[in-house]
Amino acid sequence: MEVRQVNDFIPLAWQQKEPQKTTAVQGEGFGEVLKRALNEVNELQLKSQQAAVSLALGEVKDVHQALITMEQARLALELTVQVRNKLIDAYQEISRMQI
Repeated sequence: MEVRQVNDFIPLAWQQKEPQKTTAVQGEGFGEVLKRALNEVNELQLKSQQAAVSLALGEVKDVHQALITMEQARLALELTVQVRNKLIDAYQEISRMQI
């Protein structure tokens, strides 16, 4: 059995690592992703509206599922509003930058 000296080992923090190279992925742009997300939120809102109408007419057998559908739509809309607010803040910050 071979025994090595401790000084043969180099700590990981000291080892030189090559920087990771990232390649651009061809795919959806920001606009397409945003459009798809807004369509999904719209679909959730329509399902929520239909669940509310069915609940009001007494056609719903599972009240819990109707309430879950409405809550999902509410949360999706709230998230959309928060994303919009962040986008507006970012735009305003960029517009204030001096060139």
